[in-house]
Amino acid sequence: MNSAPARRSLALAQLNPVLGDVAGNLSRAREARAKAALAGADVVMFPELFLIGYPPEDLVLKPAVQDACRQALDELARDTADGGPAVLIGLPWKEGDRLFNAIAALDRGRITGVRFKVDLPNYGVFDEKRLFDSGPMPGPLPLRGLRLGLPICEDIWRAEVVECLSETGAEILLVPNGSPYRRGVVDERMNVAVARVAESGLALVYLNQVGGQDELFFDGASFGLNPGGALAFQMPGFYEELQIVTLEQGASGWRIAEGPKALLEEQDKSDYAACMLGLRDYVEKNRFASVVLGLSGGVDSAICAALAADALGPDRVHAVMLPYRYTSEDSLKDAKDCASALSIRYDILPIASAVEGLEAALSPLFAGTKRDITEENLQSRVRGTILMSISNKFGPMVVTTGNKSEMSVGYATLYGDMNGGFNPIKDLYKMEVYRLAALRNRWKPQGARGPDGVVIPENILTKAPTAELRENQKDQDSLPPYPVLDDILECLVEREMRLPEIVARGHERATVERIEHLLAIAEYKRRQSAPGVKVTRKNFGRDRRYPIVNRFRDRSEGAYVPDAAIQPEPMKNLGEAYDG
Repeated sequence: MNSAPARRSLALAQLNPVLGDVAGNLSRAREARAKAALAGADVVMFPELFLIGYPPEDLVLKPAVQDACRQALDELARDTADGGPAVLIGLPWKEGDRLFNAIAALDRGRITGVRFKVDLPNYGVFDEKRLFDSGPMPGPLPLRGLRLGLPICEDIWRAEVVECLSETGAEILLVPNGSPYRRGVVDERMNVAVARVAESGLALVYLNQVGGQDELFFDGASFGLNPGGALAFQMPGFYEELQIVTLEQGASGWRIAEGPKALLEEQDKSDYAACMLGLRDYVEKNRFASVVLGLSGGVDSAICAALAADALGPDRVHAVMLPYRYTSEDSLKDAKDCASALSIRYDILPIASAVEGLEAALSPLFAGTKRDITEENLQSRVRGTILMSISNKFGPMVVTTGNKSEMSVGYATLYGDMNGGFNPIKDLYKMEVYRLAALRNRWKPQGARGPDGVVIPENILTKAPTAELRENQKDQDSLPPYPVLDDILECLVEREMRLPEIVARGHERATVERIEHLLAIAEYKRRQSAPGVKVTRKNFGRDRRYPIVNRFRDRSEGAYVPDAAIQPEPMKNLGEAYDG
């Protein structure tokens, strides 16, 4: 008579840690383990560096942090003396003078093994080489009758670590990850995992963190692949979940039993969800009770209001219209209608007396000069000051509302509309903002706390965008049409294309040169801007680290042009909404 095949039950804890909250993360791990025990799991697994949170940046270098993580690990190890599930959990591991990104196995009341990350990513948003030492090539780790291969995140993006594990007897690959969201990353992860499965012949379980951490959002979307590359299960994106997975041993090795396959949101829907949930976690993990924002009647502030209502609930969002003499009746109506549709608090605070008071105070120095963007930007700075004063008095965080197109070319005012704590649309170009706003009117994401239906008035989506800092002003008085601007910027920022290549796409060379110049000289503003959710391949901040002092401009058909040949514009008077 044939004996029944061996089985193991694996609990995958796709959870949202709070960075630096070691005690809280330990509590979350204990709660997940208790649920896994009730489900009969043999092992419960957590994402990369779960006890401290990911990415820990230089916080992980503090000896006190390292000590706290080790103490938490020892406590959790003692818990496993109860005979319940064994634990696989990530933490920083100090060994002599070396610090490793580690995954520890806990069972029978003790630490039964530790494996270290080998490939430390040092590109884009990652800088692990300055924080951790690279571990040695790992062998399998025995746990509950399985020889586990435990490559950590980046370790599967090249073949060597998995090759070493398969050659030294690993029976299955369990991969803890801290992989942040960006467009297209789900397909990239899947392609990498399929390649490792094909090369090794081993089943693979990919467990990813979920939740927001500063500019990054981790989308979960954990999955499993069987030998041959077939999808065994797919966990949902963007939300916490504890899923029980059954591992079965057959004649050809260990396989993953078929499990639920969640449908993942794609493209614009996933971008909206990342921006919404990134804002939620930033507000709640920093313990703000509510948010306040300026609602101008334009599309940027409207979508930010919708994101805030969806993230936090309408009762935690306060919108303020701050009109001046150039604010149109359309804008007043559109802002009111938007606030009403979202069911958020809405107040109108006219700014004329404040603007005119500042002009009066400056008049002795400004006497005999022409009015220019200096006076225009007083309006923006008054608005920023009022919003920050509301924040100081009542405690809400100010939501900043500038899009990536504006941040790219400096179409924003320092200490004015750039004021605030977090910007949910910082990594969305203007045309993407329009697209997501229209999407929200016909779709509401899972977990959104805002109202159903149309929440952004149609007039906001169809009228010409304007800063309304002077009579009859339109954004395209100073900028190319947004479809043109956004394409040029994507070529310059995301793709780092040469100017001749961008011109070959059908753009005028003079326009491309001007946008490249504006992009370069606005770096000093971006350094002072609020953080915002990363959704594109290259966001401003962690991804794109350009110098502020920078005279290089691409001005030739492939040949280097020395600085002396470039006659740059000064950093002021570049256009209606730019300031120096």
